[in-house]
Amino acid sequence: MKSNKQRRTELRELRKRRKEKHKTKLITIKKRQDREKIPLDAVLCVPNLLAPNNSYDVPSFVDRGYYIDIPFECVDCQKQEIWLAARQKWWYEVAKGDVYSQARRCNPCRKIERDRKIEARRVHLEGFAKKLNLKNL
Repeated sequence: MKSNKQRRTELRELRKRRKEKHKTKLITIKKRQDREKIPLDAVLCVPNLLAPNNSYDVPSFVDRGYYIDIPFECVDCQKQEIWLAARQKWWYEVAKGDVYSQARRCNPCRKIERDRKIEARRVHLEGFAKKLNLKNL
């Protein structure tokens, strides 16, 4: 029978091996043929820069090794748009967005929604300040 200390050490080593195995799996594109079939407008993916997620599944762009342009329909104006590979790279790797999220609104609708939220926040804070001032009187 092993002591708790021995078991903890054993588990730590096991986790370390799994982590290293997972890193190498994500960093390399497995087959040479896959590298040759990369589209011209694709942008390479760097899995180490992605935000951590607690999922056993790997996103399709990580499995593929690159981002591709994704068409979508805006939820507000129903206009057909394309989420560019470069914007995806920025969203997932720089802004650390959730790897299972996708674009939903076109740029003009995003600006309208952002302005609406700013205005709603301003009105809320004004009302909250009035309420605090009435309590203090």
